[in-house]
Amino acid sequence: MAFVKLVKSNAYFKRYQTKYRRRREGKTDYRARKRLITQDKSKFNTPKYRMIVRISNRYVQCQIAHSTIKGDFILTQAHSKELTTKYGLAGNVGLKNWSACYATGLLLARRTLKKLGLDKIYEGQVEVDGEDYQVEEVEDKARPFKVCLDVGLATTSTGARVFGALKGALDGGLMIPHSVKRYPAAEKDSCDPELLRKYIYGGHVGEYMEVMEEDDEEGYKTHFARYIEADVTAENMEDTWKDVHTKIRAAPEQAAKKKTTFGKKTPKKAKMSASQRRDRVSQKIATHVKKMENA
Repeated sequence: MAFVKLVKSNAYFKRYQTKYRRRREGKTDYRARKRLITQDKSKFNTPKYRMIVRISNRYVQCQIAHSTIKGDFILTQAHSKELTTKYGLAGNVGLKNWSACYATGLLLARRTLKKLGLDKIYEGQVEVDGEDYQVEEVEDKARPFKVCLDVGLATTSTGARVFGALKGALDGGLMIPHSVKRYPAAEKDSCDPELLRKYIYGGHVGEYMEVMEEDDEEGYKTHFARYIEADVTAENMEDTWKDVHTKIRAAPEQAAKKKTTFGKKTPKKAKMSASQRRDRVSQKIATHVKKMENA
């Protein structure tokens, strides 16, 4: 008879420590988070900002946040949906691809610097050429706004879209410690500027549109239906994204939300005093007695 070893004994369960809720749900890497938010003791109570990039099935969202004992506080945020609603991206096309990530990162950077009054000092890379860019400190002026990249649970493989948002924020004027080795088709310590520029302006999408139109026209019409409806083609793809970048730099501010009103609230009645309550009870009793006498 084989002996079965008891692994999870009573002692195991006595010492078992339940993990944090977000760790159990697979939402937070606490090992990475600890290193992102831990501040030096010599910089006590100084916010340590990080650029949070999250990509869903439809959109890209970027935030500048810092952590406190009460929780995370958001300084600014940008959503790729704004590219359509505010910055003239025709139709609801490509709001999660590499180009959209770049534009959202650019919007976040310009919005943050505008809020802090640094947008005139640090304009970033206005003429996008695909070269690596790192903002430099201007003498006798405020220092560049520095953040760290927070990718969450995303896989940081070469060419990943989170680095599109990183590149957009760098060109927008934020200071972010980084390396070029994770840009699309990058070598060990260098990247191809022409290839990177093509990704920024949606050239890779345009190439796929041309190939698919030649090989499978029906599939092309289905797959790129929104592009066709918005009249976005491989030829005008670059001009479309350039126009979006120009509008972002012109007006990066976030529109104020309108307060919704649900009509006038009926004012609450003032509470009665003790003497008023006694009078009310005595009146009810007198009314009841009168009714009984008349009956």
